[in-house]
Amino acid sequence: MDTASIHQFTVTDIDGKDFDLASLKGKKVMIVNVASKCGLTPQYEKLEALYKEFGSQNFVIIGFPANNFLWQEPGTNAEIKTFCSSKYDVTFPMMSKISVKGSDKHPLYKFLTRKSANGRSDSGVTWNFQKFLINEDGHLAKVISPRTQPDDPEVIDWLKN
Repeated sequence: MDTASIHQFTVTDIDGKDFDLASLKGKKVMIVNVASKCGLTPQYEKLEALYKEFGSQNFVIIGFPANNFLWQEPGTNAEIKTFCSSKYDVTFPMMSKISVKGSDKHPLYKFLTRKSANGRSDSGVTWNFQKFLINEDGHLAKVISPRTQPDDPEVIDWLKN
């Protein structure tokens, strides 16, 4: 049975424009929920380095700011954009702030966390900087712990294969 893919979703980028995930067909994608005031926030540096290294090889990172964990992303989209560019020189696509858990969970995250939708696994978002690895067909390949660094061998091996 073929499962649905992330390509069915259109999300809103940090500037308020539509971002059609179907435009990512044929690319590996890392979807990560981010926050500016978290102990894991320095992962932005490694995410950006990973994007610079592999971005030209059909790979994209998409950041989704979320304020679901101890109010660690209180800023507006404009404030988040300024923080990411001034502090970490983020060039990978950033989306508008969403909710990644609870009753107002974004539809993309409902898909990513429910096996009945993604065909792969049930998982909750446990903290900021959880990574969802998506294959070229838009299907969930792996869920990576928030504490696992973006340049972990598990991620690099997935990117290279």
